[in-house]
Amino acid sequence: MNKIAAQALFLSLPVLLPAVASAALPTYDFKVVRSYPHDTQAFTEGLLYRDGILYESTGLNGKSSIRKVDLASGKVLQSKDIPPQYFGEGLTDWGDTLVGLTWQTQTGFVFDLKTFELKSQFAYPGEGWGLTHNGKELIMSDGTATLRFLDPKTFLEVRRIKVTADGIAVDQLNELEVVEGEIYANIWHTNTIARIDPATGKILGWIDFGKLYPEAGKGPNGENVMNGIAYDAEKKRLFVTGKLWPKIYEVKITPRK
Repeated sequence: MNKIAAQALFLSLPVLLPAVASAALPTYDFKVVRSYPHDTQAFTEGLLYRDGILYESTGLNGKSSIRKVDLASGKVLQSKDIPPQYFGEGLTDWGDTLVGLTWQTQTGFVFDLKTFELKSQFAYPGEGWGLTHNGKELIMSDGTATLRFLDPKTFLEVRRIKVTADGIAVDQLNELEVVEGEIYANIWHTNTIARIDPATGKILGWIDFGKLYPEAGKGPNGENVMNGIAYDAEKKRLFVTGKLWPKIYEVKITPRK
């Protein structure tokens, strides 16, 4: 089953997240600060902001790529296609490289940050979904309730945490971003981002983006879901988007009243 088919199947299943989210955890709302153009052909899997530039990875076999994108205009400044046998997934930066995952082929790639030249590749067990880093380790999701922490030199797992909300495991963790010491995670096929304690795996709260983009999940096969989180640590700006969405949104998180 490919990932789009899996997404279509997911739509027919009971959505358990609201039951989990009803536990005694804070829910946050958002305000849109500004919106920017986004390529509606980009099946966004990974997103990051560095030195004034967005870097994005896109998925689907035969359409996967890594890209350098101008935030203001949405123009793709540079891109590199991933070989068609790979379904591109999460992306993060490490030093002078970009590190990317693939979905079910258990293969990761290391690219030169400036030239996008392939420098090396590595293997990992299971599926690859989201990827970020905390300055010391890479942090990887695989669609389960587990987050793996990897050595950025060897790509071997050094530890893992189980993500829970009031003791209940929360899976479908997708795109990841470290924001002010917390791990933000898109929950696949929802408009919710979980705020996760990286030491314990406990969810600290939920960010509800249900009103951000009304067309989310309503495209062909329901695959145009929210996915993509980037953070400008210097200016403390948070950006979110989704697969095939026409906009990237700069948002401010606010307590729910």
